[in-house]
Amino acid sequence: MPTFTYTARTSNGGLKSATVDAPSRDDAVAQLRRQRLSIIKVDESKATPQTTGGSITMRDIVIFTRQFSTMINAGLPLVQALDILARQSENKALTAVVRQVVFDVESGNTVADAMRKHPKAFSDLYTNMVAAGEAGGILDTILNRLAVFMEKNDALLRKVKGAMIYPTVILCVAALCVVILLWKVIPVFAGMFGSVGVELPLPTQIVIGLSGLLNRYWWAFIGGMAGLAFFIKQYYGTAPGRLVIDRVLLKVPVLGDVLRKSAVSRFTRTLGTLISSGVSILDGLEITARTSGNRVVQDAIMDSRASIAGGDTIAGPLQKSEVFPPMVISMIAVGEQTGGLDEMLTKIADFYDDEVDAAVSALLSLLEPIMIVFLGVVVGGMIVAMYLPIFDMVNTVR
Repeated sequence: MPTFTYTARTSNGGLKSATVDAPSRDDAVAQLRRQRLSIIKVDESKATPQTTGGSITMRDIVIFTRQFSTMINAGLPLVQALDILARQSENKALTAVVRQVVFDVESGNTVADAMRKHPKAFSDLYTNMVAAGEAGGILDTILNRLAVFMEKNDALLRKVKGAMIYPTVILCVAALCVVILLWKVIPVFAGMFGSVGVELPLPTQIVIGLSGLLNRYWWAFIGGMAGLAFFIKQYYGTAPGRLVIDRVLLKVPVLGDVLRKSAVSRFTRTLGTLISSGVSILDGLEITARTSGNRVVQDAIMDSRASIAGGDTIAGPLQKSEVFPPMVISMIAVGEQTGGLDEMLTKIADFYDDEVDAAVSALLSLLEPIMIVFLGVVVGGMIVAMYLPIFDMVNTVR
C-alpha cells in the first residue's frame, strides 16, 4: 500500500506533518478529512517503502491482542488503539497489517471484517470471536480470552513438537553415521580384505555390498529419498491421503496417545472458548474442525455439526469416531443436557493439558532407550561385521 506524506492544520490551528497509508491519494485525503484535518499538502512518499516481508508469529499476535484488550478496557477509541499498536509493533509485517486494518475501520468496516482480509495474521477463530465481541459490546473481554486461549494452545503445540525433536535428531545422526561408514570407512576394509583373499562371512559381505551400492548409485539413493518425500507430501495433501496418514499416526503406540490427547485438548478448548464468547455452536464446530490439525478428528467434528443441524447431540458422532475417550463423551453429553457446555469443555481442556504433559514424558522416557539400542544395533552391527574376518584371520594364524 502506498505511503503519503501530508501537512495539515488541526482543529486548534496547529500544523501537523506525518505519513498515512492509503490505496490512492484520494483515499488518503478522505482519511485525513475524517480526522477533521484541514489539508495543506498531500504527496506520495518517494522514500523506499518499508518492507512488509517476514512472518507474524503466534507470540506477536498474543502481545497485540493483550495490548489491544487493555487499551479498549481503558476507554481508548478503536482507531486510536489500533494506530498506537501499529506504531509500536516491532514486527514490520504486523505493522503493515494493522495499518491496513486501521484504514478499513476508518472507512466504515467493523474490526472483524477488516481483520478477515488478513487470514495469515488473524485466523477464522480470531475474527469470529472479535465479531461476537463487537456485537455484544464486550470486545475487551473477548480479546483477553483470545490471548489466554492462544497462549495455552501455543504451549500445547510446543509440547507435542518438543516430543518429536529428540527422536528426529537421533535418527538423523544415525543415518549420517551409517552413510559415512558405508561411503568412506567400509571401502577401506573391503580393499584390505580383497588383497588378502580371505573368505568373508555373510554379514561382512552384506555390509560391503551395501557400501558398493551406495558408492556406485548414490544419485539413485538421493533421488529415491527425495521422490519418496515428495510422494508422501503430495499424498498427504489429498483428502484420502491425509485421512489414511492421520489415522495411522493415531494408532502408533505412545505417539498416537500424545496426538490423541493433544487433539482432544485443542478441540475442547477451542470450542469452549468460541461458545463462551457468543459464537453459535454450528459456527464454532466448523471453525474448530478446520483448526483441529487431524483429518480423523476433523471428520468427527463435522459429523457432530451435521448431527446438531439435524436436531441431534454432539456426543453421538464423537463417540463413533473412536478418537475421543468415554470420559470426554460423557462430560460433553452432561454439558449439553445442563446447558453448561462451554464450562464443561474448558474443564476437559484443563484436564487434558496435564494429560499431554504426562504422555509426552512417557514418550520421551520410552524413546531414549529405544534410540540407544537402535544406534547400537545399526552402527555397532556394521563395525562388528567388518571385524569378523579379522578375527577369522587371527584364529587361522594361531
